[in-house]
Amino acid sequence: MYAVKTIDQRHKVLATGDEPELHRLVLAKYQHGEWQFPVVIEEEAAKPWDDAAYLASMKQDSKQGEREDIKAIRQAHKHGKHTLRELADSTAMELNRVKDLVHKYSLPLTNDYWRAEKYNNPDEVIAYQTLARLCEKIDAPEFSIRQASMSNGVVNGYYISRVPKV
Repeated sequence: MYAVKTIDQRHKVLATGDEPELHRLVLAKYQHGEWQFPVVIEEEAAKPWDDAAYLASMKQDSKQGEREDIKAIRQAHKHGKHTLRELADSTAMELNRVKDLVHKYSLPLTNDYWRAEKYNNPDEVIAYQTLARLCEKIDAPEFSIRQASMSNGVVNGYYISRVPKV
């Protein structure tokens, strides 16, 4: 691809096209007196196309995406969505994405649940929203579970903890 440019300091492009076509154009313009200034036909320096750079410019910054997702989670929580599933539904995010962000940034969301993990078998976990249901399941009084949750103690062979649930 070639271009017809003025010779002055600005190098204004007057026309672009193939070389023979531009020669005919320049001759015609000079013969009709439309161009009374010197011009030059130069090969246009085309910038090489870089697919990687183009695609990288289109990608969203991961931190920016996380910030927007966290903002959406906090907004949904403010509007009364307190479980992970409710948050995922109201923000249109995947449940795992919501879990990961809440854990990664330790978002201070207020809905807790009780968790009991077997002392000798960490794969056996019991989790309930209410303390009363957990008491029934592990057959222990409420006061001992509350006390154990504050000190990460053991009750009836279970480690007790209170976990914030989003």
